[in-house]
Amino acid sequence: MASATIGDHELFYERTGRGEPLLLIMGMSGTHLTWGEPFLEALRRDFDVVVYDHRGIGRSSAAQAGYSIADLADDAAELLGVLGWESAHVVGISMGGMVAQQLALRHPERVRTLTLGCTYAGGPRAALTGPEVLERLQSSWGAGDRERAIRTGWEVNVSPGFAADDAQFAEFRRVAMELPANLPAIFAQMEAIAGHDTSPRLKDISAATLVIHGSEDQMLPVANARLIAEAIPDARLEVFEGVGHLFFWEEPERSAALVREHALAHARA
Repeated sequence: MASATIGDHELFYERTGRGEPLLLIMGMSGTHLTWGEPFLEALRRDFDVVVYDHRGIGRSSAAQAGYSIADLADDAAELLGVLGWESAHVVGISMGGMVAQQLALRHPERVRTLTLGCTYAGGPRAALTGPEVLERLQSSWGAGDRERAIRTGWEVNVSPGFAADDAQFAEFRRVAMELPANLPAIFAQMEAIAGHDTSPRLKDISAATLVIHGSEDQMLPVANARLIAEAIPDARLEVFEGVGHLFFWEEPERSAALVREHALAHARA
């Protein structure tokens, strides 16, 4: 466990494993714990893995609203410098996938390979969270009942069958209770997401790109993945049938295998 001074912020990070450098960029309201141990353990076999908390979230220092996704991408680039990495394989999911897009565009020399999971590029053809799902989430946040908020977050982030697994929910709840996200931080991230639009520039991403998405994603519909894969030159698309937003939680070994295959193939090349 360590922290990096990035501008006015202290970013908490953890570094484990050995091998090629791999930076994992988490999504909205998530922390370094939200990746889940099965996914991380599978990656540590082949990678020097770094997970971190965005500014204002988890064990990182507080942050005022008003930052952009591009600002978070610059945080990631500076963190790579603190780690002593000239470049790394980068995996970004959901909001973290938006950050990863900006990282690949703003700092292309930093990105060896790019994996974009359950994410969104903005633009007129993209689709954010539907109103019914957003209403469920906002209602649970406003109720002041943390247990209800965690349960709702679980149900909209995984497929219905997986949501019924009590053991999996218990672990999700444990993670959420250990490092809860406060509402101002979530709203600051939502504001940053609202301003995100890389759609006209995806064609300029030069890193070899893998796009992964669950077909039952309620948070960001799978159509977003198809748009991204069509726009990035030579991108590869993998759709997990019957899987929700947190595909790496539902299918950790399969997800890690895809990341491993993609990164190591291009590392050898």
